Amino acid sequence: MGNTTRTQIPAEVNNFYDKTLLMRAVPAFIHTRWAQVRNIPRKAGTNTIKFRRYGNLSPATTALTEGVTPNGSSLSVTDITATVAQYGDFVTITDVLDYESEDPILMETAEILGDQMGDTIDQITRDILCEGTSAFFQGSGSTQTSHVDTGDVIDATVVKKAVRLLKNNKAKRITRMIDASDGVNTTPINASYIGLVHPDTTYDLKGLTATGWIPVEKYASTKKIMDNEVGAIDEVRFVESVNAKVRTGAGQSANDVYCTIIFGAEAYGTTNVSGEAVKNIVKPLGSAGSDDPLDQRATSGWKITFVAKILNNDFITRIEHAVTA
Repeated sequence: MGNTTRTQIPAEVNNFYDKTLLMRAVPAFIHTRWAQVRNIPRKAGTNTIKFRRYGNLSPATTALTEGVTPNGSSLSVTDITATVAQYGDFVTITDVLDYESEDPILMETAEILGDQMGDTIDQITRDILCEGTSAFFQGSGSTQTSHVDTGDVIDATVVKKAVRLLKNNKAKRITRMIDASDGVNTTPINASYIGLVHPDTTYDLKGLTATGWIPVEKYASTKKIMDNEVGAIDEVRFVESVNAKVRTGAGQSANDVYCTIIFGAEAYGTTNVSGEAVKNIVKPLGSAGSDDPLDQRATSGWKITFVAKILNNDFITRIEHAVTA
């Protein structure tokens, strides 16, 4: 007796489509968390901000002479300027896609664009921080990126040298960070210097338990562990992201050179124009008028004004090194 099977009658639907969309992989956006946020008011007549720092006076160690007025001292200032720029992108969605797709296209697009915006700001800030004037180049005799060879991995000694440098430069330890929930308020943290590392660097740091590496699970108190924090050496708490700077092929053997940034309080700042900081811009079908006469195209996009700036090179340094293959 013959059987009628799926060989004779193919499946009406070739694949079952699960409407629950898969999670997208996005980096941890860590580079703006400890910035000094100083915004430019809207309609201020400029897109450039000036940061000003007064210099210290030298100690007055010479004893006064009776009846003689000393020469006195003069104040000094350092001005640092930064000019905001606009960044943005958008996605075009057709009317056919909108009415045929089972997915919540506009909602998913908005989330994707939001992640793109966060990634953009994070990488812009990272690149600024990696161009500071202070740096340690791992390896005997290394004085620049191109000298760092494949075996010149990070160690506890160079981390402690970075701490010593920051202390000698009178850099204060950080006690607050920007709250990731809204990007405005701050959250207290245990006082420390901050190190920003790549997961490839964390791999090497975890091998330094004999010379000072403490993973987060062995902290005396775990109440104030920061998001993406992986551990500490000396007075540096390390926070991890795949967005950490990698100078691809820049080393002595064309190896990748990793930049681990270590800094203290008020080392850098970020600025936008108030009211123009972040805009989510949606243009519905037909909003383009005669440029879209058949209501075929809608767009969703974002636009920001933003700049990052190192405010004091004495308060930030970086370690350029290789990683274990």
